[in-house]
Amino acid sequence: MAMAALHPSQPIHTPTPTSPDDGASSSSPNGFTGHGSGLHALHDVTVAAQVAQAAQAAQVAHTDQTAQASNNGLSDSTAPPTAAPGPTSSPSIPQSQQAEAGDPRQDKTARDEAMDVIQASDTFPKNLRVDDFARIRTLGTGTFARVVLVRRQQPRNEDEAHQVFALKILRKAAVIKLKQIDHVRHERQILQDVAGHPFITNMLASFSDHDFLYLLLDYVPGGELFSYLRKFRRFDEPTAQFYAAEIVLVLEYLHEQQDGVAYRDLKPENLLLDARGHVKLVDFGFAKRLGRDGAGGAVETYTLCGTPEYIAPEVIQNMGHTTAVDWWALGILIYEFLTGYPPFWHQNPLEIYRQILEKPVVFPQDPSISPAAQDLVHQLCTVDRSRRLGNISGGAAKVKSHPFFAGVDWNTLYERRGQGPIVPPVRYVGDAQCFDIYPENDVDFEQYTPELAEQYDRFFANF
Repeated sequence: MAMAALHPSQPIHTPTPTSPDDGASSSSPNGFTGHGSGLHALHDVTVAAQVAQAAQAAQVAHTDQTAQASNNGLSDSTAPPTAAPGPTSSPSIPQSQQAEAGDPRQDKTARDEAMDVIQASDTFPKNLRVDDFARIRTLGTGTFARVVLVRRQQPRNEDEAHQVFALKILRKAAVIKLKQIDHVRHERQILQDVAGHPFITNMLASFSDHDFLYLLLDYVPGGELFSYLRKFRRFDEPTAQFYAAEIVLVLEYLHEQQDGVAYRDLKPENLLLDARGHVKLVDFGFAKRLGRDGAGGAVETYTLCGTPEYIAPEVIQNMGHTTAVDWWALGILIYEFLTGYPPFWHQNPLEIYRQILEKPVVFPQDPSISPAAQDLVHQLCTVDRSRRLGNISGGAAKVKSHPFFAGVDWNTLYERRGQGPIVPPVRYVGDAQCFDIYPENDVDFEQYTPELAEQYDRFFANF
């Protein structure tokens, strides 16, 4: 990422050798560094030696043994912390960041916006082209993609003239080189399936041309939740409760209503804030629909992927993992919300893995964390996944009934009525001040040659 981050290590992912990307380096997880605007932060490729060392230390097979083709993922590069973790004051939200009374952004419910997504997707022709959009500015760049803020080139009415979108542009040649064909196809399919959920970035359309693949998504202008966590150093418990509760609703939907979709990369960098201060989950590069076995349980998968600080023990141990890994990551995330840093941290990812396997989650004396918050984190971060909250009988309902979430009106929260505790300083539609500045030109552009087209066009058909 362009901004300094608390996490020194990169997300890791080892693709299955049975994918159509065979022959490319298996050490190439990729993704985005920079802001994602309804997408995700764009990542750098993980160093092959690091992945190899991690695999050796954790004794993982680096293969996904499910019947499905491999799920290739995106991975965020991160930097060492800018300051040593320590006690901090609770966040204070400047008055300038609060939405004004009567702001029309406060009036739409989740159902209203879901209908907007459906209606917006219907307004795009099937033969959409990149020339149908005018580029405003780059929001993020990465190893095989660029995210740009765009508007319609020829709006048909005043409403369309004011619409802006996030367009993710993926270079076909780089996708092939970095062994990401399955990842791109899988991400597109899941985004299509979950479109309209109030806390997930919405894909409005997808299309392609000779050299590129395109994902058109709604623009989420508030930037990463991580940037606000860095600014305020930590969140007070009401703020942490609010954002944790919205994430619980996302996980409940993915796990229980989307046939066992494991997200597998939950962290502050993958949570954007909309203009009213509600979260949008982005970057579905590691997500995978696991399905259910004959007994109704989640099918296990064996891919080593995720961001080291948030990886569940069973992933490191190559024991096979399910949607339970997301509940572990939620516990880590809540801990980080409340303290400003994750419970397991080191410059060396191998040491992080050792800590996850051997050390309990320990809270600092300062800042003071409530017993309810500590109990929730401990129940979520239970090494034995058969006893892990969220994965036991009752599923997400058990998480929602925990005392830490006392007072949460889950129906009202789902409707996104009112504003969140942190409201980004978004001044107008298309305001991009919450995102860093990036060069507008690609460097070392890979050509999608006729030879590549002959071999790989079939994988990009009907994109």
